[in-house]
Amino acid sequence: MLRITLNQQEYLFDKKAETVLLNGKPVNADVVKLDKNKFHVIINHSSFTIELLVKDENAKNQTILVNGQKQSVEIKDKYDDLLKQLGMDKLMGNKANLLKAPMPGLVLKVLVTEGQAVKKGDGLLVLEAMKMENIIKAASDGIIKKIHIEEKNTVDKNQKMIEFE
Repeated sequence: MLRITLNQQEYLFDKKAETVLLNGKPVNADVVKLDKNKFHVIINHSSFTIELLVKDENAKNQTILVNGQKQSVEIKDKYDDLLKQLGMDKLMGNKANLLKAPMPGLVLKVLVTEGQAVKKGDGLLVLEAMKMENIIKAASDGIIKKIHIEEKNTVDKNQKMIEFE
């Protein structure tokens, strides 16, 4: 299931076998790809030409043209909802000088060293929690000042893990 926000209005989109569901109700839908980023869509006998202009994978935002009108769209899936539920969605936000454990878990691997420069989105460590391996990424560019954790150690929620300069 996808949670789609278009012009501050939220829609739930799902496809079960050959049935397309919009907000839990079946709809007649047909999609034809016209070009790499351009589609013709018919939903319940209404026709739309949709063109993808800009796509931001990290923020899950897209700018599209719908019948020539620019629209902002946010598309999130079940994994985005899980990250939000675990509090990990906040890791991609503000520049922070301290990375704390988003949840209790086991540090499987530390991917950086003290003094190393990192870019936004670089992997910092692998944290196992709830039987899932999570790559914790840098929220912004920075330099690793101090690493407070070691591989194979457990961490508690909000425990200091990495400090940045």
